Amino acid sequence: MRGKKVAVCTGSGRHGGLGEAILKRLGEDGYRLVVTDIDGAGDDHLSSNSEMESVAEGLRSLGTEVICQPCDVRSPESVNQLFETVASTFGQVDVLVNNAGIGYVMKDTRDVSLEEWQLVIDVTLSGVFLCTQAAARHMESAAAGGRIINIASQAAKSGFPHMAPYCAAKHGVIGLTRTAAIDFGAAGITVNAVCPNHVTTGLGSAQNTYFSAFKGMTEKDYLEEMAARIPLQRIGIAADTAAICAFLASDEASFITGEAINVSGGEEMH
Repeated sequence: MRGKKVAVCTGSGRHGGLGEAILKRLGEDGYRLVVTDIDGAGDDHLSSNSEMESVAEGLRSLGTEVICQPCDVRSPESVNQLFETVASTFGQVDVLVNNAGIGYVMKDTRDVSLEEWQLVIDVTLSGVFLCTQAAARHMESAAAGGRIINIASQAAKSGFPHMAPYCAAKHGVIGLTRTAAIDFGAAGITVNAVCPNHVTTGLGSAQNTYFSAFKGMTEKDYLEEMAARIPLQRIGIAADTAAICAFLASDEASFITGEAINVSGGEEMH
């Protein structure tokens, strides 16, 4: 007898982040939740275990069960431990949202070091691969299907200055999504990507600071310019992405797989 569905979201251990918003929406829809992120105590770009626990506590206020499990998505051992813990705690894995990624390496392609390149690829692309493999093993073993949702980006479809590692990794996420959708389809596992444009989370704020300076603009003017070029005339919010994740996780999306869905207010149309 299977219980309420269980959703795992990587990179969900920071307040105000996209992962927290996605889990909040899924919690409102009745899912049991898994908060997971790397323990990056002392690094301004990363969450700490205490912040992860705080995010989990906030989600418990929705009245659902929540566990918190640190995971470094670059490590097969850490990833396998994550899903073993989820399976032993809840007895099932129904939804994986691959949200963990690194977007703070912003510099001219000429100046990107191999170490910086490899870090972004390892987290943003290889992490999606490892978590997809591990989650799918549990889903296939249970023979109950499942949902894998990869948070890609507008940068998965278009190039951006000073974002070579990130754009390369996110383009790769779409390729992985399409192939995994084929490979896991017979098991009833759908695999889709979501491609938001700019969202001002913690990562988004760092990008605002960098690119407004790069363009010689104030952040206010930079954001106003961004909103003006979007057909719906506003910048995306985390709830926009969370909403499409909730749809893709639902039964209504059971015949959708291999897609890379834009959530961009019309800024990205291919």
